[in-house]
Amino acid sequence: MTSHDLRTQLASLTTEAFRPELAGIDRLPTLDIARLMNGEDAGVPTAVAAQLPRIAAAIDAIAERMEKGGRLIYAGAGTAGRLGVLDASECPPTFNTDPGQVVGLIAGGPTAMVTSVEGAEDSGELARQDLDGLEIAPADTVVGISASGRTPYAIGAVEHARALGALTVGLSCNAHSALAAAAEHGIEVVVGPELITGSTRLKAGTAQKLVLNMLSTITMIRLGKTYGNLMVDVRASNDKLRARSRRIVALATGASDEEIEKALTESGGEVKNAILCLLADVEGPTATRLLEESGGHLRAALAQAAR
Repeated sequence: MTSHDLRTQLASLTTEAFRPELAGIDRLPTLDIARLMNGEDAGVPTAVAAQLPRIAAAIDAIAERMEKGGRLIYAGAGTAGRLGVLDASECPPTFNTDPGQVVGLIAGGPTAMVTSVEGAEDSGELARQDLDGLEIAPADTVVGISASGRTPYAIGAVEHARALGALTVGLSCNAHSALAAAAEHGIEVVVGPELITGSTRLKAGTAQKLVLNMLSTITMIRLGKTYGNLMVDVRASNDKLRARSRRIVALATGASDEEIEKALTESGGEVKNAILCLLADVEGPTATRLLEESGGHLRAALAQAAR
């Protein structure tokens, strides 16, 4: 693609549109600029709401595959890639997932998290190589993320994953995007032109973060990683999380501090097991067995214990 062709393509994208009414923004008082920016951000949730049926359909498909041992893999370049890596990195401490269960791929590798890697986003072949390194299988899901919806790395990842039989999702912030068209589930959150022309780390980035929050969080709810709105699979790796673990058990059971400490000790610190011990009045090994038989779903384990 020539430089002229690329400029023409970018000029056609909503996320790249120039807003002449904001051409003097640098001359405004700081508070006025902040009000303008806040007003712009306020419209992002509405744009996400318009895509909720598509988001929900993607989540159900992702959860179905993850129940069978599949992985959730994000692939993007620049801000989009960083957001995917961020979401993936937060799943182990929040939901006690294996580090390889939710994976974030960014064009250019780990270095691209903090510095720009020239040309990486323009390579669909690089995306294919990155996915091949993960040995993609049909139970896996690959989510391509690109504000423009035209980034070759994201499109290449989705196309390659689909050819390998994996589930594919394309998350873009422009309508009729090539990325959404390449995926089985296209999600296009159209937030409009940015306050700073083409700076898609702003509204587009916020929209992508909101959608990724939904994809991972609701999938984990479907997989039984929560009990109501409690993080019962939280990994207690520091003092704050250990205190949170005790609070979660208390909220779920209403047990005394002494009972909670005893249950957590019997269950090796596993919050979900401790709750089952207290609510079903069973010993630690029995709680472990019931959870294994119920696929880790606490409500199902409680129902089984009550039979």
